[in-house]
Amino acid sequence: MTGAVAPRVELAHVSRTYAAGTAEAVRALREVDLVLPAGEFVSVEGPSGCGKTTLLNLVGLLDSPSDGELRWDGTPVGLRSDRERSRLRLETVGFIFQRFYLLPTLTAVENVELPMRALGMPRAERRARAAELLAEVGLSERARAYPHQLSGGEEQRVAIARAVANGPGLLLADEPTGELDSASARTVLDLLVRVRAARSATLVLVTHNPEVASRASRHLTLRDGRVVSDRSGA
Repeated sequence: MTGAVAPRVELAHVSRTYAAGTAEAVRALREVDLVLPAGEFVSVEGPSGCGKTTLLNLVGLLDSPSDGELRWDGTPVGLRSDRERSRLRLETVGFIFQRFYLLPTLTAVENVELPMRALGMPRAERRARAAELLAEVGLSERARAYPHQLSGGEEQRVAIARAVANGPGLLLADEPTGELDSASARTVLDLLVRVRAARSATLVLVTHNPEVASRASRHLTLRDGRVVSDRSGA
């Protein structure tokens, strides 16, 4: 499968506000101006509740700004229909979450097949590709195992294989090592870095772990919904 080209993502004066019933509305992001060139490895750090996951959801088209404009390759994403956004997300974005989110009733190989199934890939083709991806993450022998039969590190490796199944140009990882012991965390991080480099993909990684963040080439720090630091250096 040919991979998607990594998009240049721009946020121009982007804010995201959530209604909170009778309580005061929550301003998760506040007038963020940010450019993410194609192919970068960016860490996003900051205290809980500062807007890190909201930023990831906006970049990955899971959410829309309340104010401001989000652009992919110079085109405002808001001009696309919901259907177009869903297709773009399926083809271009791979998500990796802290809690893995594997379907418990499916085997490892079946979980990896899911994004390809959503694209309409024939069963034999997607099964073969899923097997290749599991081999890439070192889990060929665990292809028929169910999530409850896997260690946390193995589950996250399956999740990475699933995330890259459709050849995305943009990988978004939300605390991908947060549920793992230190040894498993290093293994998963090494794998994620290697997978990104092999595909020339953009990787935006949210983390509280300075060791994990140190692997990135660019470091963003958020506080109270604002980018308060943006620096380069691995």
